[in-house]
Amino acid sequence: MGDGHLRDGCAGGLVSGLVVPTANRGKRAVSRSVISLFTGAGGLDLGFEAAGFDVAVAVEMDQDCVATLAHNRDWPVVSRSIHEIPSAELLGTARLTKGEADVLIGGPPCQPFSKSGYWASGDTRRLDDPRASTLQACLRVLQDTLPRVFLMENVAGLAYSRKDEAFRLIADSIAAINRSEGTGYTLELLVLNAVDFGVPQIRERAFLIGARDGLPFGELSPTHWKPSGLCRQRTLADQAPGQCWRTTWDAIGDLEDAAGPDLRLTGKWADLLPSIPEGENYLFHTDRGGGLPLFGWRRRFWNFLLKLSKALPSWTLTASPGPATGPFHWRSRRLSVREMARLQTFPADYTVVGSYRAAQRQIGNAVPCALAERLAIEIRRRLFRDDEAKRLEPTLVPPRRADMPGAEPVVPAPAKYRHLTGTHEPHPGTGKGNRARQRIQSVRDG
Repeated sequence: MGDGHLRDGCAGGLVSGLVVPTANRGKRAVSRSVISLFTGAGGLDLGFEAAGFDVAVAVEMDQDCVATLAHNRDWPVVSRSIHEIPSAELLGTARLTKGEADVLIGGPPCQPFSKSGYWASGDTRRLDDPRASTLQACLRVLQDTLPRVFLMENVAGLAYSRKDEAFRLIADSIAAINRSEGTGYTLELLVLNAVDFGVPQIRERAFLIGARDGLPFGELSPTHWKPSGLCRQRTLADQAPGQCWRTTWDAIGDLEDAAGPDLRLTGKWADLLPSIPEGENYLFHTDRGGGLPLFGWRRRFWNFLLKLSKALPSWTLTASPGPATGPFHWRSRRLSVREMARLQTFPADYTVVGSYRAAQRQIGNAVPCALAERLAIEIRRRLFRDDEAKRLEPTLVPPRRADMPGAEPVVPAPAKYRHLTGTHEPHPGTGKGNRARQRIQSVRDG
């Protein structure tokens, strides 16, 4: 995995917004074909690829993502907004006809349904947000292509209690498609945490799955779980093979010396991070933590000065973090592009291209590949009744490492922060903080 520098001469040159021209190509001879929407850097797609699927066409308008896809794979990529692409063009590019695609996959933008948006404002615009129109675009392509199975990915906030209008919109639309097209699509919602399926990262996402012939997918039981204790001094024999949560050490322990000077922290709080222990965040420096009372309890976002622990999975990687937004490496630095890609279980030979910021955005927005692989295997087993898939085992889960060292030493908080020591009020609760009040006031003021 490279460190994210844009390369010239990417494979599959871009022609008028489309990788691989479609004229006179004939019918596509593809087994287990995938139509991919909002492909991004390819997290979902790589998982399906590992499970034996072939990406027949992908839709992605972000040029950094398009460059990454072209550098690594020869998938046909339509690089325009989904709202500008007729479904017939997608089928033509994929060399498929209506009803021939095996799976339609996609992760439409999730910001309207994110928990962080709710925390900041006490509510979100959700379906009133223009970005939510991507849900309707997915449903339009679903009706026009009629794949055997569809899988949509979004944040778990898609179906929050009493905030499930997006789910109800999708359910009503699926029912309308069935009436119009004579199909029997099911609709099932799975809220999964990637760490429970071998991904070394705590990352909860919602998946909507449906089969055209009405077959149910059912629940997906975890394949990995939290070990007893932190396993700091574990050996490979202390848990059943393949069943223990994967940790950051499992994923990136061999990259300890791969960091460069460009990963040094900058900004107002950079020098405070070494005073925070592994696996903790700014809460360590509150009146309820073990450090100095520099902050109010829960007055900051959870990932403010958040540091990884070797013995634990990573917390969720974000796409556009601020200078003090973690998770950070246990050696008090930023994560490299290769380390972030490992934590998202991208294949070892996959290079995310572009600047550091562009690569971070691509990786942070991706679905963990190992989780996508597990879903794809189960789709083959349950919805395609594929006997070959019964013998498949995931290939993208990182192996365990037995040589975990002890925790990094913690240094005292630098003197320049000590003037903050004192009594700080805790956060008053969701929707009651300063930002929420400011947003509410701005709405009232018009």
